[in-house]
Amino acid sequence: MVKTEENLKNNPQVLLSIANREVEGKSYKGTGFLVKGLASFESQGNYFDMIKEKFPWARAALVIEITELEQTL
Repeated sequence: MVKTEENLKNNPQVLLSIANREVEGKSYKGTGFLVKGLASFESQGNYFDMIKEKFPWARAALVIEITELEQTL
């Protein structure tokens, strides 16, 4: 994640594809989304505290500010 952190400092724009076969989609069971946004790593604050509680080994939380969301399936 060190390289990813460096990359996000230079360009915080990200594309993230998320899918779930159990959630009802447009036409059938299974759906997906394309998330576009700006990402950053936070090592303090509310988001970090939530992650640290579930994953004590985590040193930061990846936070994405969504700028565009598209359902793909």
